[in-house]
Amino acid sequence: MVKALILIGRQEGTTPEAFTRHFDDTHRSLVANLPGLRRFVVNRVLPDPNGPPPAYDLVAEDWFDDPAAMAAAFASPEGQAVLADAPNFLDLSRLQILVVAEEEVPVTM
Repeated sequence: MVKALILIGRQEGTTPEAFTRHFDDTHRSLVANLPGLRRFVVNRVLPDPNGPPPAYDLVAEDWFDDPAAMAAAFASPEGQAVLADAPNFLDLSRLQILVVAEEEVPVTM
């Protein structure tokens, strides 16, 4: 299993509310329909009360069986719809995609 961690920032001039509305009303369902998608997690970035404003608005996790399944998903018509929608609300110059293999580490208390 692999996942893509996608660091997403809104376009300059887009309010947080407009960004959230477009993501929730349009983009989220496009991603959820990707073929081969095993899990989809949305992490909304919260401000740090002691630091500067966050560099990103959202971190998405798109889970697939393997890198080939991920590539096939984004090459599909559904994947092309996701990519076509991105410029409508994302700052593509800051978009970061990290493909990772998760390793859970046991915690002792």
